[in-house]
Amino acid sequence: MSEDDAGAGPGTGPRAGADEPPTRSRDDPVGTVFLVGSGPGDPDLLTVKAKRLIESADVVLHDKLPGPEILGEIPEAKREDVGKRAGGEWTPQEYTNRRMVELAEEGNRVVRLKGGDPFVFGRGGEEAEHLAAAGIPFEVVPGVTSAIAGPAVAGIPVTHRDHASSVSFVTGHEDPTKDESAVDWDALAATGGTIVVLMGVGKLPAYTAELRDAGLDGDTPVALVERATWPDMRVATGTLDSIVDARDEAGIEPPAITVIGDVAATRDRVVTFLENAGSAPVRSASEGGEPAEEGDGAPTEGGEAETDDGGGDAA
Repeated sequence: MSEDDAGAGPGTGPRAGADEPPTRSRDDPVGTVFLVGSGPGDPDLLTVKAKRLIESADVVLHDKLPGPEILGEIPEAKREDVGKRAGGEWTPQEYTNRRMVELAEEGNRVVRLKGGDPFVFGRGGEEAEHLAAAGIPFEVVPGVTSAIAGPAVAGIPVTHRDHASSVSFVTGHEDPTKDESAVDWDALAATGGTIVVLMGVGKLPAYTAELRDAGLDGDTPVALVERATWPDMRVATGTLDSIVDARDEAGIEPPAITVIGDVAATRDRVVTFLENAGSAPVRSASEGGEPAEEGDGAPTEGGEAETDDGGGDAA
């Protein structure tokens, strides 16, 4: 459906060019839910539309992943935390679904704020289906995905003419109720392209072993980018054989992106010239020596967002 058709029914939204998209019409008191991607965490990487909708929202239902600077700019009175945290606080998805419907039925303009892009491992698709089934109008506002932006700010292109002509995005944290993994690591190892794993810090030993067993060379470059674009962003580099030790020595914790493939080595050739905040090198197991912290400080609470499937697109 084109933007000119917006407002024709559930699942549609106002025209992108409208100054202040209405959440309701005279004949329909039901409010609109906006499924909004916040990008990787730097407020400057919010889209213009995302920023406008956040400012004009009656209620913002947010995950842990948008980042402290973005969340800090939202008045507490209209902010509601529905995020998930590994080994800690946990908001059931059923509650979030129900809450979106309740608030919209009260006539509120609701922003459902997620890290990265709402449709990249962020349950945005599930929430869209729930809203449609409940007859609630909604609009999807894409965000800058951390799967690409995270590596990029660390000096790693996910594709490169000399190294990779394809890229695969996979989750390192699948639904625990599944009988078996839906990720075919054998097939990924055979592609010869870049593999980007989101929410995969905790299971790094398992899937690096699977990739080696599938025939991927142990010397394949690997990089971990923690909290990309956040003030405390950190990076560790190594190989398929050494990256677990590099993770532990550098103290990398969730949320983080794992980049596997020859493109990961590109960072070593450009890092000296990078001016992105927090992009200075970390000495990893593959480089020898003691790890050095990057950015403005150590990571905040460990384990955050490893299970934040409500907004899993994060670095």
